[in-house]
Amino acid sequence: MPVITISSGGVISWEEFQARCALGAGGLCAAKKKREGDGATPTGDYYLRRLLYRADRTPPPRTTLPARAIREDDGWCDDTNDPAYNRPVALPYPASHEKLWREDHVYDLIGVLSHNDNPPAPGLGSAVFIHLARPDYSPTRGCIALAEPDLRALFAFASKETLIRVG
Repeated sequence: MPVITISSGGVISWEEFQARCALGAGGLCAAKKKREGDGATPTGDYYLRRLLYRADRTPPPRTTLPARAIREDDGWCDDTNDPAYNRPVALPYPASHEKLWREDHVYDLIGVLSHNDNPPAPGLGSAVFIHLARPDYSPTRGCIALAEPDLRALFAFASKETLIRVG
């Protein structure tokens, strides 16, 4: 089984590939201790469920993973009291949510990680993605962020069976 490793020092690697990545402003924490809004990146073993991309800004990534273009009404529920917690939602949505169609470019490419998704446990963290890093690699709100060429390389390498090992 192929493995992609993400270290606490902000390095992502697989086979001979190695690159810098940004992690959550709250550092790393055990997945069972992850809490909504703590800014921490959860440690553990995950899979990439699917890819999302802004077709108006970038071509689709080369990948064997399920992929679809982000729409202007795409959101992700982060309300711990809502039945759609840690699930995609269509906007407008009455509960708290993140917009996936953003003005900045960090969500132009998104890999949806399997953290807290089977089924989602309210409060253990939502919208933990692998997405584009800001130019200065500033910390995320709990996600993993890479430069575009590195993220595209990851998507080309990864399959549904690829293990993403954080920490």
